Amino acid sequence: MYWSSVLRVVGLLLMLFSVTMLPPALVALIYGDEGLVPFLISFLVILVVGSLIWLPVCRQRQELRTRDGFLVVVLFWTVLGLSGALPLTLSQSPSISITDAAFESMSGLTTTGATVLTGIDDLPESIRFYRQQLQWLGGMGIIVLAVAILPMLGVGGMQLYRAETPGPVKDSKLTPRIAETAKALWYIYLTLTIACATAYWLAGMTVFDAIGHSFSTVAIGGFSTYDASMGHFDSPLISMICVVFMLIAGINFAMHFLAWRTRSLRHYLQEAEVRWFIGIMVTTGIVVTATLMLTQHYDGWGQTLHQAIFHTVSIGTTAGFATDSFDQWPVFLPVLLVLVAFIGGCAMSTAGGIKVIRFMLLIKQGYREVIRLIHPQAQVIIKVGGKPVPDRVVDAVWGFFATYVALFGLMMMILMATGLDQVTAFSAVAANITNLGPGLGAVAANYGDISDLAKWVLMFAMLLGRLEVFTLLVLFTPAFWRH
Repeated sequence: MYWSSVLRVVGLLLMLFSVTMLPPALVALIYGDEGLVPFLISFLVILVVGSLIWLPVCRQRQELRTRDGFLVVVLFWTVLGLSGALPLTLSQSPSISITDAAFESMSGLTTTGATVLTGIDDLPESIRFYRQQLQWLGGMGIIVLAVAILPMLGVGGMQLYRAETPGPVKDSKLTPRIAETAKALWYIYLTLTIACATAYWLAGMTVFDAIGHSFSTVAIGGFSTYDASMGHFDSPLISMICVVFMLIAGINFAMHFLAWRTRSLRHYLQEAEVRWFIGIMVTTGIVVTATLMLTQHYDGWGQTLHQAIFHTVSIGTTAGFATDSFDQWPVFLPVLLVLVAFIGGCAMSTAGGIKVIRFMLLIKQGYREVIRLIHPQAQVIIKVGGKPVPDRVVDAVWGFFATYVALFGLMMMILMATGLDQVTAFSAVAANITNLGPGLGAVAANYGDISDLAKWVLMFAMLLGRLEVFTLLVLFTPAFWRH
């Protein structure tokens, strides 16, 4: 392990992250709220700590190895997530514990959107802005991580998509260099954010709310500046704008790059993963709409269609925005939406879940095994986009899924041991490992009433989901630390 190289990167990350305390401090200055001092103190503390880590090793120029890269990726989320809790801990409003502050910060940076806070409407504007900013930074980190870091390590959904399956990222490189690719996708991310904020503002949001909600929409985070989330605005137009940008952000960002470069939308229709993603959203939306209509949960088809479309996309893309209490919906709908969140969005998007590309391969592999039972001698080849997928890729997906399910069950039992009922424990783990946010039962509104142990377990679930399991688990193997 090249500890000097790892520490140099961590120190740089902390120094860069300290700068993110300045925009909320500026908001505090503009609105004259009490957040100015906590954010300035946080800026100085994080900057000094980062400098103390970086300075002793700043002249080290050793190349990061794969093993070092794994550690850097995990530290990227854990160190910054915990550092982000500092201004929330120092602030008098909200007055929360270190555990709650860490939970809120980690939830924001991993774009999970689970919150322990109530009375968000009455919090200082600087804190409300900071929560939204955390999600935007997390979304940007996901894109850069997926393109610039994970492919080099040979892990994660993007590696699976780019190196192992057919598609535009493999067949035609976005740009010659990884750094240029990350920069190009960051520009797309920024452009989408500006477009989303502008659309929200034109639809009636204030500038503050438009910027804040564009941050969490494009990042598919789900934080809002209000307790009622998108329901606060009571506007079908705003809800549909949110739907459009959640769908865009849930699609592989390489598709957006190719559409921009070629000035054509045909790549979206040609890509199998995108077709499956849209198909899942449409199918789920039809089932939800029909069920709400048959049970007459809402008055009139207009409100039914509005609520069905919004929540299908919001939960299905793992954003977690709400305009109503979907956990109170009739029959099987709440569980259906949580299960759809397990699939999530496309690889190399800001959405959570196991990713559509993995779901596709799981379904195709299951079908292949059925055919093999009927025709034992048949050579059945799994294809994506008309091209064969190597068996080792399919095996890797099954290994991922098996580990995912095993860890899910373990964390659920730990939560039940803390006193949570089955529905709450199941949905809490599901909502955090998929980076969805809102759950069912006791965590439908917020996570403030669960135990500290449960919150730390769920923070681990957030990291598992965001780092796609193996990137984090590899650090817990003895072989990783052997020379």
